[in-house]
Amino acid sequence: MKAGHGRFWGAVVLSSMLATGGMLAADRVSAAPSGTDVKSGVDAWAKGDFPRAVGVWRPLAIAGDADAQFNLAQAYKLGRGVPLDLTLAESWFRKAAMQGHLQAEDNYGLALFQSGKKTEALPWLEKSAARGEPRTQLVLGTMLFNGDGVTRDYPRAYALMSRASASGLQSASQTLTQMDQYISPADREKGTALAQHYALQAQASPPSTTPRSTVGVATVPASRPADMPRPANLPASSLPARVPAPVREPAALSPAKPSKAEVAKSEAAKRSAAKSAAPKPAVVRATGNWRVQLGAFRDQANAETLWNQVRGKLRGAQPFYAKAGGVTRLQAGGFASKADATRACSAAGVPCVIVAP
Repeated sequence: MKAGHGRFWGAVVLSSMLATGGMLAADRVSAAPSGTDVKSGVDAWAKGDFPRAVGVWRPLAIAGDADAQFNLAQAYKLGRGVPLDLTLAESWFRKAAMQGHLQAEDNYGLALFQSGKKTEALPWLEKSAARGEPRTQLVLGTMLFNGDGVTRDYPRAYALMSRASASGLQSASQTLTQMDQYISPADREKGTALAQHYALQAQASPPSTTPRSTVGVATVPASRPADMPRPANLPASSLPARVPAPVREPAALSPAKPSKAEVAKSEAAKRSAAKSAAPKPAVVRATGNWRVQLGAFRDQANAETLWNQVRGKLRGAQPFYAKAGGVTRLQAGGFASKADATRACSAAGVPCVIVAP
């Protein structure tokens, strides 16, 4: 990879997401199985009585209850029942994390990253990402790609982003698509193999032996495209197009039926317009190793739909459905040179990226 490659805006965008709660489970609080007092605070929190919840947790947190410490940290992070104070939130997350509270460990690493303490955050992010927490996999993968506070490691960055994407984190799926444009095929292959190794490790790891009940917990929040770390020199318009799933239109009143002559005239006009407007199909001799990437999709059916739309414009090209975590990348191959691949991109009629052999 050449110097000056696109750099993900991890330090800026991720910090913004953390500050607004975009990457944190926004109102997750924890109740110890045997802590009835902590649970009464959870009940108050669920009812929206945040001051009462904080009043229950504070003395328990001071006395050393890890669940109360975690919950009090969440209150300070969100500014519910207390003034918003990220410094105090970080402090209480740390106290609970030091006692082995897993949710606190996740949030403490993210809080340290948010406040710019990347060296201190790194061991907590590593520990959390190894357990399979997608938010920390996204942050750590971005750091590894950028060489931001860590030694740059493209295969591992790709592996962690693939795992976060497979967990359903939309920002990770979109970032993974962008990584495809910068990371060499060899590093992508290594990263994909490493992601599979991580998946096997996660399956072999026993679940936590300390059960904790939670309230207000949602699945990993879907992030808006604007929340996504993006390489600085990559315009949004160059991202591969996504084909949405078919949407059933509501029934509408039928217009007056045209005559056969009107239908024939209309169809002839459409064929004439399409013939004059369509670019000349790219004729491919399927002997080369150059490819073009036409999009990346969570659902392979959408990739197949797009291929059916463009295959007539890429005569002789072969489709490839490359898997990367939870994403399917649609590629067309068989081009003998970069120039041939470039012509194919122009003929395809959709945004695409050239993939070197």
